[in-house]
Amino acid sequence: MPKLKTSKQEIRKIALTGGPGGGKSTAAKLFQLEYKDFISLVPEVATMLFRGGFPRVDSPLVLESIQKSIFHVQMNLEDTYATLYPHHTLLCDRGTVDGGAYWPMGAEDFYKTMNTNLSDELSRYDAVIFFETAAAGGMAIDLGNPIRTEDQRKAIEIDQRLRDLWSKHPNFVHVKNETSFLQKIMGGIKAIDTLVNQK
Repeated sequence: MPKLKTSKQEIRKIALTGGPGGGKSTAAKLFQLEYKDFISLVPEVATMLFRGGFPRVDSPLVLESIQKSIFHVQMNLEDTYATLYPHHTLLCDRGTVDGGAYWPMGAEDFYKTMNTNLSDELSRYDAVIFFETAAAGGMAIDLGNPIRTEDQRKAIEIDQRLRDLWSKHPNFVHVKNETSFLQKIMGGIKAIDTLVNQK
């Protein structure tokens, strides 16, 4: 069970992130089904864009265009959900910090390009739950997902870069990989439940 470093602040927006194949999207959907009356799930922008026609290639210029698009859509989508569901806690499937881990020239250059900084992007979220990639335990991560193109090695690299960035948040929760995927998902759901229901 992950240890929580939570404060007593009201939790209104939680970023769910981590390397590819971590189980965050599964945990988020299950939790939303259980608490649909006061939880709203902000869907993963990258998946929306890739399914909508954005190409997945390794060209640095294309990667930059994709990450710029994801960043702006992410911000606007979060703001839209906050307006539509003002009394709900938002579960964001990834967040604006993520782009720094995927940017060809590194995180600092990404935030500079987007006219922001890591501290400001972290402050958009009241808490962060980080789902470690299953690749860290040598487990398969594709599971038939046509959007996912990373191999095991790449998934671990991305996972580490994301963790380096998000772990600077004062309300950071790390959900470690488990040999049992169900146990890991339940641990993540418990972490979300604790954050949402803390007094």
